[in-house]
Amino acid sequence: MEISIVLLAILLVLVVLFLTSAIRIVPEYQRLVIFRLGRCIGAKGPGLVLLIPIMDRPVRVDLRELFLQIPHQTCITRDNAPISIDFLVYWRVMDPCLSVIKVQDFAGASQGIATTTLRAVVGDIPLDDVLAKRDQINEILRTKL
Repeated sequence: MEISIVLLAILLVLVVLFLTSAIRIVPEYQRLVIFRLGRCIGAKGPGLVLLIPIMDRPVRVDLRELFLQIPHQTCITRDNAPISIDFLVYWRVMDPCLSVIKVQDFAGASQGIATTTLRAVVGDIPLDDVLAKRDQINEILRTKL
């Protein structure tokens, strides 16, 4: 009698653990990119998402607009004048699957591309135009990024 109660309790604990590992609640601003046996099967959510334990591996992706503060960058203008620029980059993930599959560190890659693009844009403009035409530089950066 006591053995059956212990076995029933162990079975109940295993069922509860199985169910808690199979059910995920995803907020409105996130998606779960599901990998089943190493292959991406798509993005799920928001709401209640059912997973197959052991076979599925979920990766959470935030869809909100985020920002990166890029520290001071020393750039050289077209007339060989060094200037120090700091800037913010606002970004948002549009395709959660591609952001997980194509890039290992999305924030780091965004920072690298933004820094390289800024240096290229500022390098093509003389110092007087950099100081006077910030709005045009912002527009050029938006189109290139």
